[in-house]
Amino acid sequence: MSLRSVRPLVSYIAPAAPATRRPADGDQAFLRPEIGFTPAWFRQHAALDFGERFHRDPAYRRDCVVTMRRVLRQRFPGTRIGGMDRADEPLDLLTGVEGACTVAALYGRRVLYAADQWPTCAHDDLTDAQLARLEPPDLDRNPHWAQLWAQLDWIECHEGRLEGFINWQGVLNNAHRLRGQQVFIDLVTEPAKARHLCACVCETMLAGLERLRARQRATGVDYRFVTVSNCLVNLVSPRIYRELLWPFDQRLAQAYEGIGVHNCAWNATPYLEAYARLPGVAYLDLGLSSDLARAKALFPEARRALMYSPLDAHSKSPGEIQADLRRVAEEYAPCDLVLADLEAGIPDERVRAWVEWCRGVGRR
Repeated sequence: MSLRSVRPLVSYIAPAAPATRRPADGDQAFLRPEIGFTPAWFRQHAALDFGERFHRDPAYRRDCVVTMRRVLRQRFPGTRIGGMDRADEPLDLLTGVEGACTVAALYGRRVLYAADQWPTCAHDDLTDAQLARLEPPDLDRNPHWAQLWAQLDWIECHEGRLEGFINWQGVLNNAHRLRGQQVFIDLVTEPAKARHLCACVCETMLAGLERLRARQRATGVDYRFVTVSNCLVNLVSPRIYRELLWPFDQRLAQAYEGIGVHNCAWNATPYLEAYARLPGVAYLDLGLSSDLARAKALFPEARRALMYSPLDAHSKSPGEIQADLRRVAEEYAPCDLVLADLEAGIPDERVRAWVEWCRGVGRR
């Protein structure tokens, strides 16, 4: 598939949700800030509870989303933080549900909730015997899928359209949630075991993606792309990624018109050549330590994004930050500048300054 036929994706952080991607809307800013806060930040400013009810009760979640959007308007007027460039109706009530735990939950992992954080999974790691018997879950008989489907019924009834995204993560991320650290040993010493686990995960992602896409399409929402979160890719060698993990990313990419690849704020340089072989890359993000110029050369038509470390965003001096932005502008832009997972306590003035610094970096 020609890359020219793929609509670029941009970073998207819904209120109190982990970062994901969405289709680009027209021309994007040369350096487009996408800023997001943790549940703890919103709890600090609105006393919301992000526990199990938030993720299981769409009516309660809708009230929370309305409150969070109001808080963002009050604190950051005139910005697009939290998707404020999008209309209030229909509301996106899907993005952020179950955090990054959906696939693990489909396999029966216990989801642990907290009032001020995203959900996490219990460490019930698969044993060798359990892994040998592992099969993709039957979604028609899966309790987690059933409750998600019931939420979709409610959202469609009240909003009319099913806007938003489930965070399906990536194959390695999900394999780690099921197998724990043993998955990295398997990749080196028993690759057949790792390949079986990854194959099951990939099948589950594809099945869930296709069912959700069909359901959304029936309401007039047609997302023709997939995104993968390769947050743990730096923990495996480029060779292991190419030989054992890349084929699963390729399979996901081939099922859709475009793919977005997320790498957190890490160094993605060793994996860029392999990513460039994926069909239809419409989005790529990476950290500041990556070879930005090489990434721009390899992905000239994809929307690129720079994941800026939340620690650096909070602690670096304005001069250091502006020097980083000049480098990004010179070597990598046009691109998104993603400030995700900003914690409670970060001054509003620093956040507003980030928006202005990005606006001040012009085309070169």
